[in-house]
Amino acid sequence: MVLVRPQLGQNIGKAARAMLNFGLVEMRLVAPRDGWPNPEAGPAASGADQVLRDATVYDTVAEAVADCAHVYATTVRKRGITKPVVTPEAAAQAIRAEPGRSAILFGPERSGLETDDVALARTILTVPINPEFGSLNLAQAVILVAYEWSKGEGLASPPTVDLGAPAPHQELEGMIGQLDDMLEAARFFYPPERAATSRRTLRTLLTKAGWTSQEVRTMRGVLSALDGAKRRR
Repeated sequence: MVLVRPQLGQNIGKAARAMLNFGLVEMRLVAPRDGWPNPEAGPAASGADQVLRDATVYDTVAEAVADCAHVYATTVRKRGITKPVVTPEAAAQAIRAEPGRSAILFGPERSGLETDDVALARTILTVPINPEFGSLNLAQAVILVAYEWSKGEGLASPPTVDLGAPAPHQELEGMIGQLDDMLEAARFFYPPERAATSRRTLRTLLTKAGWTSQEVRTMRGVLSALDGAKRRR
């Protein structure tokens, strides 16, 4: 990821954070406005210190991409340069398929890449975006491209939530029976001809949730407490 003439240290830090989120660690900086290192970058990186520590600085874009066989310029503007235009997804696929190093250029926050910067690239990378509002900040642009690249990496999958083992059917039946007795005593099943339908609906409701044994015990405790309070009254 090559940040061309970035203006704010905070934005460099946020870009580093976006990169490391998706497994990218090599950042190159071209003529950062406020010099480098920048004390404002660290806090904004939120722990992506590795990316900032290893970032390298160049005077020109040409120097920054000199060892790269494939150079992509991120821009949403139409320029007087005829080059292939791809989406981040297509660029990520091409980067994996093509031998040699690849560089992705991101322009300054205020103005984006200049025409001369784009001229150094072989391909223009454009994010499909609302034509009425095509304004992405630097970190947003980096994270979109990094995310598409990460799809082909073996990054950790989102953690699954351990819902616990489902309760045995016998436990569910005990809870349903307890509730049925309480509802019968409270004359809930009225009129009598609707009792079967009401019981069926309740059973469907209570078995749909996938209760765990702990949840069944908790609910039965609630029912017992309610029943005891009623008896005391």
